[in-house]
Amino acid sequence: MNFSFMTVSFPVDAETLREMKGLCEEAYKTDGVHYESILNLPNAQNYEASGFFVLVYNDEDNQLVGLASAIDLLGLNTYEWSIVVLPMYRQIGLGDAVYQVVREGLEVRGADGELALMMEGVVSGKAFLEKRGYVYSFSEATLEARAEKVETRDNVTIRPFKLTDTEALVDIFCEAFGDLQEEALELITFNSQTEGLVLWVAEENGTVVGTVTTRKEGDAHWVTALAVHPTYGGRGIGTELLNSVKQFAFSGGEQFVLLDVELDNNQALAVYQKAGFSKSAQVDYFAFGG
Repeated sequence: MNFSFMTVSFPVDAETLREMKGLCEEAYKTDGVHYESILNLPNAQNYEASGFFVLVYNDEDNQLVGLASAIDLLGLNTYEWSIVVLPMYRQIGLGDAVYQVVREGLEVRGADGELALMMEGVVSGKAFLEKRGYVYSFSEATLEARAEKVETRDNVTIRPFKLTDTEALVDIFCEAFGDLQEEALELITFNSQTEGLVLWVAEENGTVVGTVTTRKEGDAHWVTALAVHPTYGGRGIGTELLNSVKQFAFSGGEQFVLLDVELDNNQALAVYQKAGFSKSAQVDYFAFGG
């Protein structure tokens, strides 16, 4: 049995994306796990995305039987990667071969850091990573809520970001996330200038007190970088930002609002649960050598 390996950069063409989705559908039949998110298929045709895919085809029928994705989400030369191989090919070492190509791709790009991703409950995937020296680091849950009409507060305004908001947002990210000023500026630049992302700010009585970033993906809106200045914590600003996204998604015809949160972030989990979000999936992150 012979295989062909290809390494391609983002974005991919429509036919390749169709093959990737087909592989995920086949893997789901056995594993009961949706792999599309950790393989970054929603970003596969994004010209702004930085990263690469490894494609493995069975030469006999030209079927895509293995797939890996590595993406530098924040432009910091740190990659998140994952591998999926169709079940019938897992016992012949195909996963090892794909892993080696991923490592070569990271080395060629001079990656400064990496994290390996695995969906919760995939025991064989966890064992695969641990065998190669990766250790569990943390987990993120994907939470979802229905897009819906929501009443908003009169004294809080949610609007798109303006350059004049930069200083206030730097202060918010530094205080809420512990970012350095340079890191906060990089995040603001990325979230305000990357195609498909929309950076929003929350004003309370004319003062910028919080922020959130959204992106449309199929029938859902994703939420990232939700932050409220600690001075204004406990006043429902975070819930108001989330409700505004629900309203925005509903107005655009989307069905869901989705977000990722680390499972040990109890304060954020409480805010999301209060806003009507519940867990739909979990991704476990593994670091090389701890």
